[in-house]
Amino acid sequence: MRKKKVFGTLERPRLSVFRGIRNIHAQIIVDSESRTLVSASTVEKGLLKNGGNLAAAKKIGSLIAERAKAKGIKKVVFDRGSFIYHGRVKALADAAREGGLEF
Repeated sequence: MRKKKVFGTLERPRLSVFRGIRNIHAQIIVDSESRTLVSASTVEKGLLKNGGNLAAAKKIGSLIAERAKAKGIKKVVFDRGSFIYHGRVKALADAAREGGLEF
């Protein structure tokens, strides 16, 4: 399946965000190869007790930025999906920017 508007390449992969009621997930994806390079989620064992709040979104944003920098990824395309850019999605994006990702 291909995204219609936001497309990640090897030079500029896609940072995809999924916000559920109890958890939040972020992945950095290369769509041209259909491959996930880096991921972070509140579901990961031992990460957070409550994954559905603003603090969890900030933690995941900084964690995805840290893991991306370790893989040598600096620039990404932000894909918020069908979620409005406010609240937890905005907090994740701001934390990722503070961690060093450019989008």
